[in-house]
Amino acid sequence: MLNNLSFKKGFRFGSLFYLCAFSVALWGCNSDSSKMQIASAAIIVRADTLPVPQAAPAVLPETEPTEPQSFTVIGVGDMMLGTNYPSASYLPPNGGRNLLDEAREILKSADVTFGNLEGTILDKGGTPKRCNNPAACYVFRSPESYVQHFVDAGFDFLSVANNHSGDFGYEGRSRTKALLAEAGIAFAGLAGTNEYAIIERDGVKYGMAAFAPNSGTCSIHDLGKARAIVSKLDQECDIVIVSFHGGAEGASHQNVPRHSETYFGENRGDVYKFSHAVVDAGADIVFGQGPHVTRAMELYKDRLICYSLGNFCTYGRFSLSGPAGFAPIVAVRVDKQGAFLGGEVTPIYQQKAHGPKIDAQKRATLKLIELTQADFPETPLEITKEGKLLKKG
Repeated sequence: MLNNLSFKKGFRFGSLFYLCAFSVALWGCNSDSSKMQIASAAIIVRADTLPVPQAAPAVLPETEPTEPQSFTVIGVGDMMLGTNYPSASYLPPNGGRNLLDEAREILKSADVTFGNLEGTILDKGGTPKRCNNPAACYVFRSPESYVQHFVDAGFDFLSVANNHSGDFGYEGRSRTKALLAEAGIAFAGLAGTNEYAIIERDGVKYGMAAFAPNSGTCSIHDLGKARAIVSKLDQECDIVIVSFHGGAEGASHQNVPRHSETYFGENRGDVYKFSHAVVDAGADIVFGQGPHVTRAMELYKDRLICYSLGNFCTYGRFSLSGPAGFAPIVAVRVDKQGAFLGGEVTPIYQQKAHGPKIDAQKRATLKLIELTQADFPETPLEITKEGKLLKKG
């Protein structure tokens, strides 16, 4: 009877078993001999031979997969906030303080914000460049107080690799560089002196290099040197941004041709070949400008290339007719290795009397969709009508 009870209950501890066995033995003293035998048999059974029930496996709570850490970089195209040359009449009202009002909070929302600075920042003086073709030549000199507008809008990086950074010679360039440095804005794109820049934000290192086909700038044509600069940044930084100023200009040159482009007799570079070369060397985001109109985007090796961000804030002396009057603000989200996670386009437009305003017609977004489908049908990049940048699949 005891053996049957033992297997039904599954005794777990030897001490409990022996206590029961001892009770049985006492009971057996007052019983007949057969019962005494049962008690004796029970006493010699080892407790560690009894089956021990296994504990049920622990059920862990389900956890949601963690999202990769992301960093937002905003890029905009050409900026020239007004020029006091050849006349102060080309300056905006109120010292230009209101030019970036509608875009300011968007620009400041990123971890890092980039733009292309056309022209120089200089109150007076300098040597204005001479132009072989005055009809196609403009010379830009913005007042020194205007550097504060870039600070207030949250710009971290500015490219000075373009055809206007030398508009007022050595004095114009050196004063522009000094003012940007004093303001805490990093800049790059000048051959031999300021070829790249590195900043750190919240423990993340960002590097930026800029290239153009123009004298004194890091050359868009010298792919070997461009690769070397970008590779160096890739070794030292978490996220590498490359800017180029290249390609033919205007509404008739909105498509990316995948070969060198010549405009007004100047070789403006093969922006497709250049962009792929710098991504191969370690670039994570490529922001292009120069055509003064919006061009397509593509994803190459999980890196976003914007072939032209158009005119962002170009007051007074730029043509803003047709597609030159609207452009995208591009926000790119990347992981700490620089790989594309997503992004968003905010479409803006300009008119002669004001800076960038949010475009309810979404012309830049719609143009990006059209051009990207036409020029890069193979790209895994998807641009929605709401301006979302996604990776297909």
